[in-house]
Amino acid sequence: MRGTLAVGLACLYSWPIAMMAAGSLRDGGWRNYAAVLSRVDFCSLFLNSLCISAVVVVLGSLINSMAGYTLARASFRGRGLLLSLVLLCMMIPFEAVAVPLFYTASRIGLRDTLVVQTVPFLANAFSIYLFYTFYLNFPRELEEAARLDGAETWQIYLRVALPGSAPVLASNGIITLLASWNSYLWPLLVTSTARVRPLSLAIAIFHSAPPLDWAQIFAFGVLMVSPTLLLFLLLQRHIQPNALSSGIK
Repeated sequence: MRGTLAVGLACLYSWPIAMMAAGSLRDGGWRNYAAVLSRVDFCSLFLNSLCISAVVVVLGSLINSMAGYTLARASFRGRGLLLSLVLLCMMIPFEAVAVPLFYTASRIGLRDTLVVQTVPFLANAFSIYLFYTFYLNFPRELEEAARLDGAETWQIYLRVALPGSAPVLASNGIITLLASWNSYLWPLLVTSTARVRPLSLAIAIFHSAPPLDWAQIFAFGVLMVSPTLLLFLLLQRHIQPNALSSGIK
């Protein structure tokens, strides 16, 4: 029963991707991909998305893991209040803070840059809480052994906690990558030229530009989702709900 349900859900979720791939080969076949590459500077758009997503994932994982580790291990006044604020931030939709962020970015002259598409998303409440819950159950014996060897707190984090959190790093990395790669509202607000435009916004502009060719739009979509899909397939074995055993070796 479970196997049948799993196969059914897999077919349900993969159906749009399969339809998009089939639609991209309609009429012109592989020439649709060539037409997309001739109509837009796909390499530049891809590099923009790659740069934005890489910075958000790498720096964001480091910042959020440090915050989560601090909340899980440090004891200081206001810790409970700080954790409550993190949970509160998870309930606030991005649309509610988009306008203040846009106003701030405009005032300090960061509009139409790659920086403004990365910095606001480095610290993330969900990621902080994800790391916090992971480190709550992280084996303290490993940290105590490192402390007996003379390691400082920051050394324990870098040499013990962070390497031992590969599963949650992979899970958070995939979630953050997908959110950053598919971001549409924020790039729409802060970018005005193709120089810093990501793929997620470029495909919307491509859709509205004549001539309207659905096969080419599907081809653009396949080119856009292929990198994230491939990365997910490569990292899926690391994405699991509980992998504390990875730290005990």
